[in-house]
Amino acid sequence: MAEQGAAVRAAGRRLMRRGAQGVRRTVARRKRLLAYIAILGPGMITANAGNDAGGIATFASVGADFGYSLLWLLIPITISLGIVQEMCARMGAVTGKGLADLIRERFGVRWTALIMLALLIANAGVTVSEFVGIAAASELFGASHYVSVPLAAILVWFLIVKGSYKKVERVFLLMSLVFLGYIVSAFLSRPDWTAVAVGMIRPEFKLEYAFIFTFVAVIGTTISPYMQVYVQSSVVEKGVTPDDYSKTRLDVWVGTIFAILIVFFIIVSTAATLHKSGIQITSAADAAHALRPLAGRYAQTLFGLGLFGASMLAAGVLPLATAYSISEALGFEKGVSRSFREAPIFLGTFTFLVAVGALIAIVPNLPLIRVLLVTQVINGLLLPIVLFAVLRLVNDREVMGRYVNGPIYNIAAWLTAILVTLLSLLYIVITLFPTIFGHR
Repeated sequence: MAEQGAAVRAAGRRLMRRGAQGVRRTVARRKRLLAYIAILGPGMITANAGNDAGGIATFASVGADFGYSLLWLLIPITISLGIVQEMCARMGAVTGKGLADLIRERFGVRWTALIMLALLIANAGVTVSEFVGIAAASELFGASHYVSVPLAAILVWFLIVKGSYKKVERVFLLMSLVFLGYIVSAFLSRPDWTAVAVGMIRPEFKLEYAFIFTFVAVIGTTISPYMQVYVQSSVVEKGVTPDDYSKTRLDVWVGTIFAILIVFFIIVSTAATLHKSGIQITSAADAAHALRPLAGRYAQTLFGLGLFGASMLAAGVLPLATAYSISEALGFEKGVSRSFREAPIFLGTFTFLVAVGALIAIVPNLPLIRVLLVTQVINGLLLPIVLFAVLRLVNDREVMGRYVNGPIYNIAAWLTAILVTLLSLLYIVITLFPTIFGHR
């Protein structure tokens, strides 16, 4: 009897030890999760801001025009976008300075002024397109854009000017969750998953105008100059240091993968419905409209909500990135936690871009395609300059110390910069001279 009691007590102690170990493991996992959530922000916000109204229209066109055949391109794009974003985030954590700050210090005032002027013009044009996206999305739900656009502009302005960095970041992260609607929308569209898998692993390329234009547009839409400016400045404002940078690196890569995953589902949903039916689209709103009879009203609603959330996110991030860069280049105070008295240039630039973007977006018969073409050409010219500036800075030991790129990472980074540069130049050529590839 005594022996049985001792055995029971021993078994009880073993269970208690296992239980205590399980509790400690659970607590440790929760601590790691909380630590990641605490650092979450710059990478996730920046990558998803790239999926703006113009991006959604581009990706929807890819699915509608070419089905699943360009899905393979998302694999190299994920690597390229992650590398570029990670280098800028690392520079922010190590130097405590924004990209425009470092460009001014290392390359001089003239180069900085030229880059900032081009960035201001390009971002102003793209900001207009974001408010046009808000107008298109709101009209899908029966709201007049003459009401929705000014209200959206006021909401974005109030959030930035009257909020702290933490509040702004939380709202932007919540907006990112709207992109989950595209995942549901894709499954509602009932795609051919075997064809999807083939499109992911079998590269296809055609020397045709429409194919090359779309191919290059996907690259240009995914990696934009303002994204590099924003991620570095937001890392600086968040106060990330080299000691806790590992979590920010994780944030950058998770944000990149999540953003490209959304692109994947946008292409899949439009390929499964619009390409199958031979329907062509010219905007993200067209894609949402076209999805309704083919995939049901819920798919259209989710697509429209995604368009609205994406446009709202980019309408905040784009002017912010521009305000950061202008303030850094001129050496003025900056930050969303600052007041107008403390940072007049920063908040003034942001206010100007939001106001102009919203006002132009409600102009009747706006030649939006012309505006977008001009701004995309400027972005195409600006992107190589920014990428090579980033590579020179991130490999400068006076700037980065021991945090410069390693040999393998550097090869990948230079290949990314060279390929993106060539594709950007190709985009400019086929935009300005479409007859080269037989397009009339």
